[in-house]
Amino acid sequence: MTEPEIRPYDFRLVPSTLLCWAAMVFGVLAGSAAVTILAVALGVAAAVIGVAGAAVVSEQSGSVRRVVPGVVAMLVLGACFAAAAAIHVGVFETSPVGRAAELQAWVSAAVTVREDPRSSRSAGPETVTVRAELTQMDIAGTPHRVGGRVLVIAPADGWEDLVPGQEVTLRGQLSVPDRADLTVAVVRVAGPPTSVSEPGLLAAAARHVRSNLALVASTSLPPDRGGLLPGLVVGDVSALPEEIANNFRAAGLTHLTAVSGANFSILLGAVLLLARGIGTGPRTTASVCGLVLLIFVVIARPSPSVLRAAVMGSIGLLALVTGRRRQAVPALCSAVLGLIAWWPELAVDFGFALSVSATAGLVVLAPVWVDWLRRHGWGRASAEILAVAAAAHAVTAPVVAGMSGTFSAVGVVANVAVAPLVAPITVIGAIVAVVATFATGAASLVVLVASAPLWWLISVAQWAASVPGAGFEITSGVPGAAAVVGALAVLILALRFRPARWILGGLCVVLVLFWLTGLRL
Repeated sequence: MTEPEIRPYDFRLVPSTLLCWAAMVFGVLAGSAAVTILAVALGVAAAVIGVAGAAVVSEQSGSVRRVVPGVVAMLVLGACFAAAAAIHVGVFETSPVGRAAELQAWVSAAVTVREDPRSSRSAGPETVTVRAELTQMDIAGTPHRVGGRVLVIAPADGWEDLVPGQEVTLRGQLSVPDRADLTVAVVRVAGPPTSVSEPGLLAAAARHVRSNLALVASTSLPPDRGGLLPGLVVGDVSALPEEIANNFRAAGLTHLTAVSGANFSILLGAVLLLARGIGTGPRTTASVCGLVLLIFVVIARPSPSVLRAAVMGSIGLLALVTGRRRQAVPALCSAVLGLIAWWPELAVDFGFALSVSATAGLVVLAPVWVDWLRRHGWGRASAEILAVAAAAHAVTAPVVAGMSGTFSAVGVVANVAVAPLVAPITVIGAIVAVVATFATGAASLVVLVASAPLWWLISVAQWAASVPGAGFEITSGVPGAAAVVGALAVLILALRFRPARWILGGLCVVLVLFWLTGLRL
């Protein structure tokens, strides 16, 4: 037996990653003073363990010699991230924007748009939310050169067509954000922007591609399918009917309508297959994959969420293509450390947590479950579809529960049902986007190929959402996440040990009887 078979995974960087991530989260939630104390405590602990370890390590076994330096390195890295969090949060806490937000001051400001405007589905006049970066702010007639992330809430008119990179001046009222995510203020605006700059070349090109894709989809397909395709390909859900969005949410399929690591994995995988088919060399293939990655990042918008999806998707694809399980986990940990170091706000972003957990499920759990299913008589294709869907649902369900207080009981079934068609739809949609850039007429013919697969996705979501008890309302936050983790642990134990299967089976029969008779526990 070879060494990779004995130790398929390398988890040595996982404790350091979790500690650094926790330090960033603690800093954002607890404040700069508290995280400064944490940084000092971690540094002192590293020094004490390092000195004490040096005195005894020569007398201990080889395992102790390896553990002590690793623990010291972990504590030092954690102290560095805690110190970085203290600096970032300190700047955030001393910002004049934050003080003005507490007073609900009216200001004139200049901002740079960072993400596409998102429509609000609430009752009343249509509004949009825009994430932006402050560049200048006038308070009581005094100009301030300031920075910081803001959330703009504005009427759709004049705001819904903005693209990332555009500079906007506005007049609005500040307020304190509801969430602790390093957003310095919420700006509520009553009218259109005072002035808007022209978009940059790349932003304009991306808008052209996205608008042509949406145009072709809306004119060539029924409204539900035409609204879904841009969401599946580039994360544009502006034309997605609310009923379809609700069905996808209840079915546990919401991840399909956002740019995720899966989008990048599918597109890069298609490029790899094409490159192998025409016999290109490794360097040419790598260059083409890199170019496709950059183009898709530009089209999907180079926001932190898209960039982390690109990183996670590349790692997942690398693990699957190379078969090197041992390197996948260190690569994932390195990516997490790099991303939260560059964008500390990602540490408290649920989308980031979902992306990391989904990638971990893909590279750690899915291969193991595929092997287990194949040993029990499953074919490779069916085992991979079920294992990937089950692993993704198992690792993301606790995050979803903590975020929204809901748990989808049909998520695995729905994901398995649509899994074979997600990749073809994504590839077809990408081809449509490319063709529509130059010839919308030809793209209108190509997009018809995706009509039937899109119908299937919508039908599965509708069926799953209509199943009684498809979703459970549970406590949000840590208790809800812990409850889902416990339930999944019981299920995994039941599948692994025969006595537990009988117990779980009996409980399921009782619950089904309660459900069929209309009784409630």
